[in-house]
Amino acid sequence: MLTRLAWLALEVKYLEPARRFYEETLELSVTDERGDAVAFAAGETDLVVRRPTGVPRGGLHTHFAFSIPDAEYDDWWDRLSEEYDLEEFTFGSARSLYCYDPDGNCVELGQQGVPGPGIDGIFEVVLEVESLPAAESFYADLGFETVDRGDDRKRVRMNGPVALELWEPHLGIADARGGVHVDLGFEAPNPDRAADAVADRACRLEGGTDGTVIRDPDGHHLTIVSETSR
Repeated sequence: MLTRLAWLALEVKYLEPARRFYEETLELSVTDERGDAVAFAAGETDLVVRRPTGVPRGGLHTHFAFSIPDAEYDDWWDRLSEEYDLEEFTFGSARSLYCYDPDGNCVELGQQGVPGPGIDGIFEVVLEVESLPAAESFYADLGFETVDRGDDRKRVRMNGPVALELWEPHLGIADARGGVHVDLGFEAPNPDRAADAVADRACRLEGGTDGTVIRDPDGHHLTIVSETSR
């Protein structure tokens, strides 16, 4: 139903420290800059950093994961460890490193077999939710499929155009937290059909020239745009 993660937006207090972190430290290219927001290219997904001057604000303390080529992992670790207190976790044979941006977002760089060079996509976003069953049902109706459940029963992982981790409030790897009022943009062949699937549970649903906007039961902001709008 949803085919691509078009953007992830984060709330930042000050633009310049955020811009230096993502442009200089993580070597992302700026694709757009206007007013109180800067957008960076992370593969086919835009990462947007935005000051809280309107709605949607962007996510707070969001844990998300960038894809990097397998062979670049050691170079990223060596370079980032000079300035950041990194943590590492292994998923099967794939390694991930974790650090924090200037606004307290937990940023993961994980081996994903992408061509690169450098960061080449966003493969995971963590949302904080009040009720796992309710959130899981909501996102299942948007086409996400549950693939894993945490042993502590506080976490569900769902696959779709991006992996969504739905977390009840707790601290995860590297003391990460799920994001609140996260702003996500998705593409779909039929945005209205996707919105209709969850209309009965959405806190807000609006249609407009920029796509169909859905506020989920936990306050996360989803915008669904047509695939032809790229």
